[in-house]
Amino acid sequence: MNRTQVQLTEKQSVLVKRLAAEQHVSMSTIIRQGVDSILTQRESVAREERIRRALAAAGRFKSGRSDVSQRHDAHLEEAFRA
Repeated sequence: MNRTQVQLTEKQSVLVKRLAAEQHVSMSTIIRQGVDSILTQRESVAREERIRRALAAAGRFKSGRSDVSQRHDAHLEEAFRA
């Protein structure tokens, strides 16, 4: 683990200490859990945004070919050769 120094407001310090005492863990554990929560939430939002963009793009482009669903591998191979 990396040692990091952070500064909390008086209110944050009191609340983190209280929560740590209630859960019988250190303040460091509470702070790490908070950081993990923020990072997990950001990852989730990023994933949801990628899904939203993919769904928005689906069906918006036309190749002009009628056999894409049957010959998608061949068309993909052709596209990568180009």
